[in-house]
Amino acid sequence: MARILIAEDEPDIRELVAFTLRFAGHEVVATSNGEEALQQANQVVPDLILMDVRMPKMTGYDACRAMKNDPNLKDIPVVFLSAKGQDAEIQTGLDAGAEEYLLKPFAPDQLVERVRAILGKFGK
Repeated sequence: MARILIAEDEPDIRELVAFTLRFAGHEVVATSNGEEALQQANQVVPDLILMDVRMPKMTGYDACRAMKNDPNLKDIPVVFLSAKGQDAEIQTGLDAGAEEYLLKPFAPDQLVERVRAILGKFGK
């Protein structure tokens, strides 16, 4: 299956997302902030990045912008996971280069289905 990088500062959510995706057969690398996500993305070169918006050290928006400006990472799809569902927040995420914006809370099967769809769209 796919290699997926998760960046989520909330431990319970990070563990739930990681468990759900591992159970679905994916390889998962988990980080707790945008800065770590950027470092790990360069090391493991994931097929997909799932990232919270509000994190310490570097926001998801800033990490996504940095990834999209990196020739080695720019083609990796990024999906934001956030409880912030206002139109302006979603548009900021899409403008930063995200492929999609998934609102929390979400059901595990919904997450797996969205991940499958996005990976399929990118031929992974």
